[in-house]
Amino acid sequence: MTAQAEETDRAAFAQDWERWHAEKEKALAGPHGFLAITGLHWLDATPTRFPDAPGAWSSTDEGVVVELSDDEELALDGQVLHGRHSFGVIEERVSLYPIAGDAAIEVAKRGGYDILRPRHPENGLRLAFTGTPAYAPDPRWARAGRYVPFDEPRPTTVGAAVEGLQHVYDAPGQVEFDLDGTTHRLTAFNGHAPGSLLVLLTDATSGVTTYAANRAVSIDAPDADGNVLVDFNRASNLPCAYTDLATCPLPPAENRLTVAIEAGEKIPTAPVEKNRSVPARATGPGATGTVPDGETP
Repeated sequence: MTAQAEETDRAAFAQDWERWHAEKEKALAGPHGFLAITGLHWLDATPTRFPDAPGAWSSTDEGVVVELSDDEELALDGQVLHGRHSFGVIEERVSLYPIAGDAAIEVAKRGGYDILRPRHPENGLRLAFTGTPAYAPDPRWARAGRYVPFDEPRPTTVGAAVEGLQHVYDAPGQVEFDLDGTTHRLTAFNGHAPGSLLVLLTDATSGVTTYAANRAVSIDAPDADGNVLVDFNRASNLPCAYTDLATCPLPPAENRLTVAIEAGEKIPTAPVEKNRSVPARATGPGATGTVPDGETP
């Protein structure tokens, strides 16, 4: 390859990465993105009102229930909700987004618990956001890898950004990649697209230049021979890097690398002040689900 061709390829690689990063930032800082969340409320059997959402909310045998006063309403899927409304039993890692004015009131289940996470466009965390710093994209960090499936999926328990919470995911296999003559192997979970994978990891940069708790790398479905591309340039912060109102999973122990992966997103520089209005956190059983990416933690 000529020097000019190599330079052209690197420029195209960088442009592709910049498009990806811009889309990720847009979703994070959108009017109802993770930076718009104003509270993480754990629901129980007692109908409870919260300052950032209309109605009194509870978790019952029939699922999540809201009781709206005469001057309150929500809208969901084109239907205006008044009075008492049951959202039914919400499955793990599923979210509903009824609308109240310009806010979206996320109703979800995480770690086996029903939660409420209101999202207000005017939240200071969102308005203060100036972008996420990252290493310059470098083709060296797009590593050819191999997918090694397990004989059958292995339930894998991981911790969470929320103290006392656990997530349990079925790991279909592992991903191998070589770096500087050493083979590394990462446990992979199912991604959102059919056949795709996602790995959660830390490395020697974690807590130094990159977020300490975790980063995530999405991997396209392996080809017929098990070949994959592990592009660490797209090692992404999960929402817990920006706000403590997320329930993000932590990497399994075997995904804590001792090498420095000097690629991907770095520690956010703004906003640096996290929202501290989290109620007393629940503890309890984990739950099985699909690995979150971007919006679900």
